[in-house]
Formats: sequence, structure tokens, C-alpha cells
Amino acid sequence: MPVPIHKKRLNERGYNQSSLVARELGRLSGLPLIEDCLKRRTHTPPQVRTMSAAERRKNIADAFSCVNKQLEGKQVILIDDVSTSGATMNTCAGVLKAAGATSVWGLTLALEM
Repeated sequence: MPVPIHKKRLNERGYNQSSLVARELGRLSGLPLIEDCLKRRTHTPPQVRTMSAAERRKNIADAFSCVNKQLEGKQVILIDDVSTSGATMNTCAGVLKAAGATSVWGLTLALEM
């Protein structure tokens, strides 16, 4: 499952890089891809533009929701393109677990240093 981007950012950029990676990994591994459960409900500034880990946690708090219960009892691999502080991944994992996922594993392609 990719970390979703807000509809406004998707329209600006034209694609979600995490989604592209998740699709390819799903194709190569044979694992199902779920993109219609986790939603970004608020448009927030990019995490790389915030200064501290505390600001990043505040920036992303309550930004995501899970719109259905299709993950109940499932293990999830959550894919994001860049990790700055882990705030996005932690927030998404909390939402997914609250929606019934038994475990959430994070996979990130790049780490901001």
C-alpha cells in the first residue's frame, strides 16, 4: 500500500511516486495492491519543508483516514518514497492499525540526511 498524496498535489504533480513504486513491487512480488483504503484528507506542506521532527509530527497529525475495513486482520507493507523523520509512516501505521491491520511494515526508498 502506498502512502497517499492529497488530490491537490496529485493534480499538480500528475502522479504519486509511492504509488508507482508500490504498483511495481506488487507486480513483481504477486502481492495485492490496495490504494482505495488509506486516504489523505488534508493538504499539508511537504514534510521536507518543515524544520524539526516535532513540526513534522504536528504537520501530519490527523492528515490520514482509512475509509473502509478491508485491511481488518491483514498484514500491510506501507510504501513511501522519502522518510524525513518517520512521522508520516508512523501516522499512517496508526491509522491502519486502528482500522484493523494486524501489523504494518514500512518500506522507504530514500532517507533525508
